[in-house]
Amino acid sequence: MRWHGDSLDLLDQRLLPAEEHWITAEGAGGVAQCIRDMVVRGAPAIGISAAYGAALAARHAADDNWREEVSRAIEELAASRPTAVNLFWALQRITAVFEQCATLKEAATRLADEAKAIHQEDLAANLAMADHALRAMGADQPVSVLTHCNTGALATGGYGTALGVIRRLHEVELLDRVYADETRPWLQGSRLTAWELAQDGIPVTLNADGAAAAILAQGHVRWVIVGADRITANGDVANKIGTYSLAVLARHHGVGFMVVAPSSTVDMALVSGQDIPIEERDDAEVKSIRGIPLAPDGVNVYNPVFDVTPASLIDLIVTEKGVVRKPDRAGMDALFG
Repeated sequence: MRWHGDSLDLLDQRLLPAEEHWITAEGAGGVAQCIRDMVVRGAPAIGISAAYGAALAARHAADDNWREEVSRAIEELAASRPTAVNLFWALQRITAVFEQCATLKEAATRLADEAKAIHQEDLAANLAMADHALRAMGADQPVSVLTHCNTGALATGGYGTALGVIRRLHEVELLDRVYADETRPWLQGSRLTAWELAQDGIPVTLNADGAAAAILAQGHVRWVIVGADRITANGDVANKIGTYSLAVLARHHGVGFMVVAPSSTVDMALVSGQDIPIEERDDAEVKSIRGIPLAPDGVNVYNPVFDVTPASLIDLIVTEKGVVRKPDRAGMDALFG
């Protein structure tokens, strides 16, 4: 994303890797539409974009009705996606600053500053998470890992969460190979993760989602490393659909399962994963790709964007605040309560 003060440029991730196209949003409504349409995706990136969207609302609000306009814009942004808690966390920070502002000029300046701070803090958190993860893994020789969806610079303020850990492994010469699930139905693994890793010269092997079990059975992969869109008070994790099955496979094959996400993804107000709202999207996403039909007309489709991995299948939850091993309510309370 590129912030210009009076507009926000967002890289259209729907078109990668074939085309690099930027969309310019000049108001909160445009940012909300980009979030809904998955121009921008990844929980941290959604939160950062929404913060900039609120700042745009203040930048372009009318002098005589600015409080109402910005408040409506924040509500619209909050309604853009239901599952990733980073969106609501970022807007809560923005709202707290907004309520302190006495004038429109003050609001425009302070909301922009807060959005930029959220962006920079996310980048710093990514780097800290990578350090925590490497210490927790204790790797002393190169390892192979498997990842799901996209959790890199495209999904965050820069560097990445789970993909940030993989980048750091590569930097310190402790990475043998990354296996990247294609991640149906939006193919974030093949379009985005494989693209990011190839850009950085990191050895990556792309695989169909259904090949993950066969890969883990070969015994070369030591860790499955994924991100998260929401983590509850007992350590349950909502992430891209297909994550739960990977956790089951990892446990069966004796492979470590690591979740890497900023503390803004932790929602201690929710007791367990059963409380997480799971977004479902249009059936066309499963039945076709860019207008090319893949299924017969009229067939019913189940298209949840996320699933919930129970804490009992997770070995490590890594945030910038530290690591929770074998997560449960007591461990989560110790770090986040």
